[in-house]
Amino acid sequence: MSDLPLAGRRASRLPMRRTTAALAIILGPAASPVLADQTIMAADSAQVDCSASAKDLTRISLVEDEFASVSKISTGNPQDDFAFVNEPVRGDIYISVPEGFGRPAFSFFGTSKRGYVYKFVCKISGDEAAQVFVSNPDIAKEKAAETKPPALAPDPQEAATELVQAMYSNAVTDGYEMRQRTLRPVSVGGLKVQMVAEYRGADLTGRVLRIENRGAAPIELTENQVAPASALAVSIAEPRRLQPGQVTTAYLVSQNGR
Repeated sequence: MSDLPLAGRRASRLPMRRTTAALAIILGPAASPVLADQTIMAADSAQVDCSASAKDLTRISLVEDEFASVSKISTGNPQDDFAFVNEPVRGDIYISVPEGFGRPAFSFFGTSKRGYVYKFVCKISGDEAAQVFVSNPDIAKEKAAETKPPALAPDPQEAATELVQAMYSNAVTDGYEMRQRTLRPVSVGGLKVQMVAEYRGADLTGRVLRIENRGAAPIELTENQVAPASALAVSIAEPRRLQPGQVTTAYLVSQNGR
């Protein structure tokens, strides 16, 4: 106590009758506590712990949802049973307990129209009307998914260009299976063409081609030489003008089934 500030010491020496009188002025006459609105976060199948009025109505509201049904057990003793009304406009329920309700709490299961189930355990506390608001975080996720604009179908040409870039970087891209495949080379004029890798997706297939000039004269490569007319994208790495014995790489993207 020696390290308390001086003001604290002086306050502690007030006569007891003055302290009691001050408390009586602040608190007023003794009364049952007033229940404030209760906002509770609860997931599906969770227990909702709340307070209910002993002498007035208790409203329970599901935020962005409504009660579809309430399931409870009847004790057979009217003094130990609570009554409820399902309000049809907003889907809230209003609960009341009989005068002289002998149990400290009551419980029930509530099923919502969105299909969520909650276990409610409500302690009896206070005489004023009470409100309980139950908010489920999963509903916000559902609403966000409902309002999310539908994904636009990817443009085939843009997708082909992105795939060419991935193949050039020797990278694995989402939605494609990359396989290192070395097929038997074929000869096209003085060129030796061999597929060395394949990127296969749901709609597009990309191929990496190794091209070697096996002739005696330089050859100027063009897209038409290495890809069919149906190809969506073709890219030839440098050099395009191959000297005898030189090698380059070409990247070809086509739609599956074509």
